[in-house]
Amino acid sequence: MPDLPPFLSDRLPAARREMPIGAAPVGVGRFAAFNATDHPMTHSAANEHADAAKEQVSQVRSLPHALRWLPGTITVILTLMTLDYLFNLGLLTVVTGLETQFYYAVVALLLPLVYLLWPMRPSGQDKPVPWYDYVLFLLTAIVGGYFVVQAEPILERGWAFAAPELAVWFSYAYWLLILEAARRAGGWPIALIVAVFSCYPMVADVMPGPIQAFPSTPEQTAIYHTMSTESIMGVPLQAFAGLVIGFLIFGVVLQKTGGGAFFINLAFALLGHVRGGPAKVSIFASGLMGSMSGSVITNVLTTGVLSIPAMRRIGMGRSFAGGVEACASTGGVLMPPVMGATAFVMAMFLDVPYAAVALAAVIPSVLYFLGLFIQIDAYAARYNIKGLPKIELPSVSKTLKQGWYFIFVFVLLVWMLLVMQREAVAPFYATALLLVMNQFSKSHRWGWKQVTDTLSSAAKLFAELIAILAGVGMLVGALSMTGLSGTIANDFIHLAGGSVPLLLIMGALTSFVLGIGMTVTAAYIFLAVALAPALIQGGGLDPMAVHMFILYWGMLSFITPPVALGAFAAATVAGARPMETGLQAMRLGSVIYFIPFMFVLNPALIMQGSMMQIAMVFCQAVLGIVLFASAMQGYLIGVGRLGHKPVIESIIRTLVLISGLCVALPGGGPIPLSNLQLLTVGVAAGLPAVLLARWSQRRQRDADLGTLTPH
Repeated sequence: MPDLPPFLSDRLPAARREMPIGAAPVGVGRFAAFNATDHPMTHSAANEHADAAKEQVSQVRSLPHALRWLPGTITVILTLMTLDYLFNLGLLTVVTGLETQFYYAVVALLLPLVYLLWPMRPSGQDKPVPWYDYVLFLLTAIVGGYFVVQAEPILERGWAFAAPELAVWFSYAYWLLILEAARRAGGWPIALIVAVFSCYPMVADVMPGPIQAFPSTPEQTAIYHTMSTESIMGVPLQAFAGLVIGFLIFGVVLQKTGGGAFFINLAFALLGHVRGGPAKVSIFASGLMGSMSGSVITNVLTTGVLSIPAMRRIGMGRSFAGGVEACASTGGVLMPPVMGATAFVMAMFLDVPYAAVALAAVIPSVLYFLGLFIQIDAYAARYNIKGLPKIELPSVSKTLKQGWYFIFVFVLLVWMLLVMQREAVAPFYATALLLVMNQFSKSHRWGWKQVTDTLSSAAKLFAELIAILAGVGMLVGALSMTGLSGTIANDFIHLAGGSVPLLLIMGALTSFVLGIGMTVTAAYIFLAVALAPALIQGGGLDPMAVHMFILYWGMLSFITPPVALGAFAAATVAGARPMETGLQAMRLGSVIYFIPFMFVLNPALIMQGSMMQIAMVFCQAVLGIVLFASAMQGYLIGVGRLGHKPVIESIIRTLVLISGLCVALPGGGPIPLSNLQLLTVGVAAGLPAVLLARWSQRRQRDADLGTLTPH
């Protein structure tokens, strides 16, 4: 975790101010609320608080001292295997000689770790590892090792369709072990969904008409799940082994070398002094950090432990500060160059370079952060929230001098992704360069403790993700085995009556609901197989736009109650009520609910089209987002507060909101109005709103002058 910046650590909380719900924030106060208890914290205490929050959210338990070496050792072995496979070194051909053998080895190495790190029940988080988890650990390692050893005959003799009896029994065992691992790492919802779908081929003949298919025996189902390249070893696992491992290592190393502290300091140096500065710092820092770590929760608990106290210091409420951090961290995962595991799986599904996915995500992520930035600025302007004094903030030049190499590594990564098209090996080169340059830094130079912490943290990320991806792979495998993946798209089209808007609404709601119950990656994989073909074939929509649409709506579960994992993690750091923080995050991130519709209806917003078309659509979208975000907070740049009386303010904000939506949404296609007609409606709604706002401001000034004038 990053160190606490001096301008925060030097000022311990001298007072505690709590704002009532709905009250306007107070002005700048020389205090800081660092955590739920508001006790002073040193650098190490800040780190311990964040680490404890991370453990609380992820429910990972600590291993006994005799086994503390195990996660780090697994990370080293996995890294060596991956390097041998990707660079074709030929040093570990015993496990990397065949592509499927390498995939089996990855699962066999990581899956057993789930049973040691995640307890059977959340209540066991603080208890020692019980005997039965050691048994499950050994059993999973043995079963996984069997498939590694038998990888060659599985491929050459077609065991996926006819396997020896022993292999069948091992397949049954792996099936059950993966389901339980997915439950522990991903939760009950994902485990139940995967369990139901993985068993579906056995009862496909008794299902209702639209989802009826030829049945398979339990034996056929088990060996297909474990030994075909369409189920456990399918696209999700292939994306993890070929792309995700390197980027996860890079993200962990970046955090442990002080990247989070550098981005926070740089953000404070650039934006800390402006109105609402710390909240804008959160956007800037979380955007940069999230775009390189690829994890919402990790982002919240890395940058939030620094930005949330600063927001509290200038008078922002706990839930508001937590909401800002949750939205910023969610947006960071949607911002290139590193967009989380889901984006890599998307590249595999679309059969395009990851760089194409990253490029397509640039404009939507910029629009999202713009909307968030405008809302923060409007909120700060409306309630007259100042920034931090410049004298307390770090110097831009000094900050860059201390951490310039983070930017250099960032540039190298982008160059290798976009120019050299080497996405599989790019993060390894960037990580190697970062580690070398970090050792020349006196403040961040690693010792043995930092090495072991980094390796252990990486192992936990790997184990969690492999359990979820292996489980979701069986979901995809069941649809593939029954042929339902080819027919379900037609059923969606028939259900929507061929209506593109209805298909999009169905897609958005389905993505959102699945995103609540499952991880974003799991929800995306299911919908990429089941729903995306319907939107592409039935709606004639751009494939990249459709898959990005599903990803965005799946991500909304991080900031939308009742789950809102990102907001709840931020609430843990802020000491706020989780549901209240979730509602604040939902309001602040409201623009993200509309951006997917904008780019799926006009692919120019994902870089599909001529430069002129992209530029025009982007400028139009920027204006619309500014109006929309301003309406959400009741303050428009250049105009001021949008009304002072409740009734008139509601009318003005509604008109500005309508204006923003009309300007931002692309016309034509499924939309019955053209671009010009929408723009006309937008102007017709926006101009009266501005005039009404000016009139309301004049009346308020006159009323204020009247109260001040002596009678």
